Amino acid sequence: MPHRTGRRGFLRGAAAAGLAAGCRAAAGPFPDRTPPAHVIDTHTHFYDPSRPQGVPWPPKEDALLYRAVLPRDYRALEMPRPADAAVVVEASPWVEDNQWILDLARDDPFLIGLVGNLPVGTEEFPALLERFAANPLFLGMRIHEWEWKAKLGPAASRAHLGRLARLGLALDLNPAPPRLPEAARLIREVPGLRVVLNHVANLRIDGNDPPEAWRKGIAEVAGAGPDVYCKVSGLVEGSGKKDGQAPRALDFYRRVLDAVWEAFGDDRVIYGSNWPVCARAAPAWVTEQLILDYAAARGPEALEKVFWKNAMAAYRCRFRAGGPVGRKPGGLDRGVSRIRPATGGALFDCLH
Repeated sequence: MPHRTGRRGFLRGAAAAGLAAGCRAAAGPFPDRTPPAHVIDTHTHFYDPSRPQGVPWPPKEDALLYRAVLPRDYRALEMPRPADAAVVVEASPWVEDNQWILDLARDDPFLIGLVGNLPVGTEEFPALLERFAANPLFLGMRIHEWEWKAKLGPAASRAHLGRLARLGLALDLNPAPPRLPEAARLIREVPGLRVVLNHVANLRIDGNDPPEAWRKGIAEVAGAGPDVYCKVSGLVEGSGKKDGQAPRALDFYRRVLDAVWEAFGDDRVIYGSNWPVCARAAPAWVTEQLILDYAAARGPEALEKVFWKNAMAAYRCRFRAGGPVGRKPGGLDRGVSRIRPATGGALFDCLH
């Protein structure tokens, strides 16, 4: 899908009431800088409550999220620098919803992979992992804070994660801040495991210095292994604001971003929007603009890394033929490939 023309005067538009009009104005996401060559959004959710079987998440009571949310809806968003590709993170606990996303991705080259949801620690897990790992669009799986003990408590769970690592797949972790030392310990216990920490560990962000316990936890996770990454997603949600009222000034989030970059460096920080969940707090463009501005100030190479190069390293994903990049002369790849080698802060609002 061709990109929309970018925007001019984004900050002026952001301050005005007519944000959408500001987004649609002409040339470029931030006029004094060059945008990244590519953007991979590594944290999106797609689902359709109108399916015969419905959906387990989001609940019907969620007036904002309970609707069909599909790739075409994401591509219709006005963004500072529209994404070339997206990674889907499965929020449903239903095993067959992994297949539903893979079927969706099969016919849509904009989707370059799925971080699935599988019952690690159970007798069913090995066969399910083999089944889904056979699809090159299956990039790994995720474990939430609220299922930590259920999935990581069983004796078999470490062996199961070792198998994940041997297959060249990634593990997304979505812990609360007090769980960070446990996350670091888990990483050390499973050699070779590539890990992506979600949503800056669900920190409550208030514009001040983040809690020292969270800082130490983030640093411990970053130091637990060479292949540990952090998604700078969940920022606006971390403010705790609703109805699109999250702060939009970079300075409100800067101290958290400083701590993440200090721990992980330019090579291990990844952009993700968490759309559509982010829309509870602010439109999706806000998160992207925050990271564009912060990363660009670190230099052009940092900008490229956080918006797509680090995603490829963490997930071993590639742009697909027929997608926005695959259609361009000199696109990075003509298909999907992946090498498979033989306490601080409070958890907020059930981020997905």
